Amino acid sequence: MKNLNPALRKSRSNLYLFQYQLFKGLGEAKLMRRSLRSAWLKGSTVYEKLVFGAWLKFERQGEELISDLLATCGKCAQESGPIEVSSEFDIDRSSSSHETVSMMNGNHILRSVSFKIGDEEIVCDRQKIASLSAPFHAMLNGCFSESLCEHIDLSENNISPLGFRAISKFSMTGSLNEESPNVLLEMLFFANKFCCERLKDACERKLASLVSSRDDAVELMECALQENSPVLAASCLQVFLQDLPDCLNDDRVVEIFSHANKQEKMIMAGSASFSLYCLLSEVAMNLDPQSDKSACFLDQLVDSAETNRQQLLAFHQLGCVRLLRKEYDEAERLFEAALNAGHIYSVSGLARLGHIRGHRLWAYDKLSSVISSGTPLGWMYLERSLCCEGDKRWEDLEKATELDPTLTYPYMYRAATLMRKQNVQAALAEINRILGFKLASECLELRFCFYLALENYQAAICDVQAILTLSPDYRMFEGRVAASQLRTLVREHVENWTAADCWLQLYDRWSSVDDTGSLSVIYQMLESDAAKGVLYFRQSLLLLRLNCPEAAMRSLQLARQHASTEHERLVYEAYALADSSMDPSCSSTVISLLEEALKCPSDRLRKGQALNNLGSVYVDCGKLDLAADCYINALKIRHTRAHQGLARVHFLRNEKTAAYEEMTKLIEKAQNKASAYEKRSEYCDRELTKADLEMVTRLDPLRVYPYRYRAAVLMDSHKEKEAIAELSRAIVFKADLHLLHLRAAFHEHTGDVLAALCDCRAALSVDPNHREMLELHNRVNSHEP
Repeated sequence: MKNLNPALRKSRSNLYLFQYQLFKGLGEAKLMRRSLRSAWLKGSTVYEKLVFGAWLKFERQGEELISDLLATCGKCAQESGPIEVSSEFDIDRSSSSHETVSMMNGNHILRSVSFKIGDEEIVCDRQKIASLSAPFHAMLNGCFSESLCEHIDLSENNISPLGFRAISKFSMTGSLNEESPNVLLEMLFFANKFCCERLKDACERKLASLVSSRDDAVELMECALQENSPVLAASCLQVFLQDLPDCLNDDRVVEIFSHANKQEKMIMAGSASFSLYCLLSEVAMNLDPQSDKSACFLDQLVDSAETNRQQLLAFHQLGCVRLLRKEYDEAERLFEAALNAGHIYSVSGLARLGHIRGHRLWAYDKLSSVISSGTPLGWMYLERSLCCEGDKRWEDLEKATELDPTLTYPYMYRAATLMRKQNVQAALAEINRILGFKLASECLELRFCFYLALENYQAAICDVQAILTLSPDYRMFEGRVAASQLRTLVREHVENWTAADCWLQLYDRWSSVDDTGSLSVIYQMLESDAAKGVLYFRQSLLLLRLNCPEAAMRSLQLARQHASTEHERLVYEAYALADSSMDPSCSSTVISLLEEALKCPSDRLRKGQALNNLGSVYVDCGKLDLAADCYINALKIRHTRAHQGLARVHFLRNEKTAAYEEMTKLIEKAQNKASAYEKRSEYCDRELTKADLEMVTRLDPLRVYPYRYRAAVLMDSHKEKEAIAELSRAIVFKADLHLLHLRAAFHEHTGDVLAALCDCRAALSVDPNHREMLELHNRVNSHEP
């Protein structure tokens, strides 16, 4: 990598940034972070290191536990910490010496010169001062009158006697003594005025080392931009970025970023200006997408865009913010620019503007044109549905769900429509369809409203407590009312549970695999004086199971903070390591910690989870008898998910019928059944397998194994097009390595080398080190025309 030229290395970081944006659109949080880390690793300048390191730190807010644990295991680079900025810049050795010429004045050689600064005279070595810069060399040794003078007045150059003495010492030694910041600033200004590059470089490096607070950075950034001092500017930038998002509440910081011109952005961020404003605009939009700073940072993003890819991203994002701010003419101009640059999704912005302005037919036709001109996608039908009513809207939303079942609005619209028609059960069934595989706060909010209308306050409080678990500051009814306030109102209509009641409720919900219900009970229990460590821990396990990793890590952090004993804290760390590290060397550590945990006094819930996890580790180590004992003991205390582990043990013992029956028991008991159907499909004949996997896709379309299985069956039947189509319908909304790998292999089989190569590259974006994928890529690449 060090041998790559700077332009190529810069393009790699920019490509990883664009990859991050693509994964963001797919909702792949782990892949987003990996892209950011790759951008940091491939960064060729200090500016890229600063921007992407700060971005990673911002993304990991609240996850200090995981970062610390992985760092202690040597699995995580300290990319998000501060760096020694000065060491990243080459030391300027230009103007290190100039030709030394001694001038004659009569019979005397002028070896010294006296500079008058105010009322003081400072005697200096003429040639040492001359060596500071070409202007001084010309002044003291050239044809200027000063070359014949022993006394020169520099009083009008904004330098104090103390500052010039320090300059004189620097001319003699080439290094700076411990000077005050004010004196260093004087010297910096003087050095810049007289082109003393070595002095300027030394001063700004010294000043850069003194930047330790936001106030320092604000004050010195102004000087750095004025005096074209990139080392000092980068040090100030680091302080700002390490303080995100808090520093964006400081008007002084916002002013610096908002009003920097092209030259100032080059001084402050070098070639990483676009990356910098990508980060700043994302942080600002997270705080308030309609704010002035969001708009200002996106304006700067547009101004920093150099490539077509950067322009289309910047135009679209700024268009969205202008739309939210009701600045419709400007939003239209930006969406048009993004669309012309190749950003097809920007047509949705133009259609929404048309709808707002009463041009619904135009908007409908615009979207219809996009749908008919290429491969139709779910979002296209969703957007078009907003331009029509009645059956047409319903049909478009059905098509949107068919093409992309992860879109929440179609379910919400259908559920609300059914509720208005008093079809209560159908309305609840519709909203439950998506909540079965995607715990979206807006869908929980809608179901909460349904339960309020039905006066089912116990169910309503369950949903609002689940919302507050996901997002403690969530506001309902388009942001008008805090969810916590509504919870307070609803609680007046439900029976208060004692601590014993809560534990019984949690035990029942956990045993029936009712994950949302379990979350709600835990939220309520956390208000009491119960042991909070274990409750936060259980909350984190549920959130991980529900694919809410950010909330899960927040809960695990709280569990560790509230651990009542060292043993308890170590167990939480074991789970954190087991979930975060794929390194087999961690398994022995996890086993010892879990075995130690089982020796401690514990409730049945914790013991059941520990037994189940220990059984899983034993299976991975080939110790099937020990694993079976763990699972059986877990089932004795109603840890229902242990049926799945025991079924796996039966299967590994070649007891396929017993495995199928074990999974059937889990399906009968569990409220969330998708994973159980998928596992049972592995233990039966083809027809039963197909039926189970169809059920899996209905319950949870995000599970990829059913698509792979059906595609493989079609391929075995020589139905290549149908097999590829089966994989493609999932790949549209799920960036999964295994789906891409299989489709690439199918394309290779049919002789479509370019399509195979495209899938290989996409798969390697998901996992660059996947051995089989790399082999397939190399094989296909050798056949590329």
